[in-house]
Amino acid sequence: MNVDHLDIIEQKIEDLKARLPAHSIPPKMIQDLEELEEELAEAKAQQWAT
Repeated sequence: MNVDHLDIIEQKIEDLKARLPAHSIPPKMIQDLEELEEELAEAKAQQWAT
């Protein structure tokens, strides 16, 4: 993974968080956020492993 990929994932997370409603968050949005955060954590772990 390179830094650009990490930046893309972080931007996707920021965009999704900006779209989250204050109340009654759709389960799909929560799932998407969790998946992106997991992808980011894995990408960072791979970056540190190299």
